[in-house]
Amino acid sequence: MNETILNFVTISSGVLGYFLCLSLVTTDFYKSRANNYLSLSLFLLINLTFLGNWCIEGNILLDFLGLIMLEYLVAVTLFTYFLIQIKHQYLKEKWYTWLYAPFILSVIVEIILHLDTVFHLYESDFADFVDLTKFFTVFGYNLFLVGWGRSLVKKTNTISKEKKRWLLRLNFFIICIILCWLFGSIELDISESVYNLKFLKIIPSLLSWWILYYGVFKLQIIVQKDEIHNYLTSKEKHQTQVKRKINETTVSKIISQLYKLMEEEEIFKDPLLSRADLALRLETNEGYLSQIINQETKKSVVQFVNEYRIKAAQNLLHNPMFNKYSVEAIGMEVGFKSKSAFYKTFNSSLGMSPGAFRKLKKTS
Repeated sequence: MNETILNFVTISSGVLGYFLCLSLVTTDFYKSRANNYLSLSLFLLINLTFLGNWCIEGNILLDFLGLIMLEYLVAVTLFTYFLIQIKHQYLKEKWYTWLYAPFILSVIVEIILHLDTVFHLYESDFADFVDLTKFFTVFGYNLFLVGWGRSLVKKTNTISKEKKRWLLRLNFFIICIILCWLFGSIELDISESVYNLKFLKIIPSLLSWWILYYGVFKLQIIVQKDEIHNYLTSKEKHQTQVKRKINETTVSKIISQLYKLMEEEEIFKDPLLSRADLALRLETNEGYLSQIINQETKKSVVQFVNEYRIKAAQNLLHNPMFNKYSVEAIGMEVGFKSKSAFYKTFNSSLGMSPGAFRKLKKTS
């Protein structure tokens, strides 16, 4: 692969990365305080990893801006992102603002060194010491704070398991980006080959798009699902549950308990719910459970459970309160493991997609 192609891929990755950052702060679906910090972090990483610094020989202003250690800001903004996501009390602590101290100190030092370069006010070897310090502290500071954020996410009990899993995955790939950034810097110092450096810059671009889909889009779906769940839970406390009237000729202990599990405990919202789980809860075996459900409803266990899920999804899609939430988030809230499973079951039951059903209700 020649250098022209590598340059094109690298620049394209940088442009796409900027587009991602812009989307995080301007699109309603993604817009949030946490994503503002994530956007700033990615913006800084793109500048530092893809496009290099802004130093241009002969241009005093750009030369000075290129020397300022924005790298210290990456660590703090990423750490803040994770604190916001888990709603940690550290955000309210007075010492938290001291995390910006390395960046402020670096600006002061660079001003001194830059004045020394331009006006020759100082004569010292301090610049060599600063360059060496930069190399060892920048990556250490980033890895320390991102690792600390990972530890806090693991320990928190303020978020759902799904959100915790996605945050830990996101944290892991951010660490990978920082390591690629480190290796790229080392490569630049010890090798004259441009190809290895270009490849190291392409790797973070792929990781950035992983962050867009899995770390941001999928995480936003989970956040919406949690918001829907919390809203419904709060509403249930003020509403009287409508009891199902069961035909007395088919009344049995198992059927009564089954409807109770579905309508009062809403066990169908568990995406991992299986026939074995239902049988265990009802203290019976799977074969007998399938038999009595078929006799009662003329449906299989899966069809019976999915009927509750589809009904719950219809209610949410029909309610204007939930128009701001994505169809996928609603599908997750009612118990479907994936978007495709939700769409397939919904379309099979009603002959239209969830999105079409929502639009139909809006116009009716």
